[in-house]
Amino acid sequence: MSSKYIVFIIALSTVLISCGGGGAPEVNSTNCSGAGMQAALPTFDNEAARQAFIDNCEAMAKK
Repeated sequence: MSSKYIVFIIALSTVLISCGGGGAPEVNSTNCSGAGMQAALPTFDNEAARQAFIDNCEAMAKK
């Protein structure tokens, strides 16, 4: 591999990691679906926020 490709990959990885957010996942149809829920729930660091997310997903589903 050329060194410019390696630099490009490192730069792209840095940008993608920094775009990861860090906030709570948004309540939407994607995050509240089965696979989305499996990905979203482990990102919560406390049980109250996790339960609030689940409650909001259930409320959205009832609409």
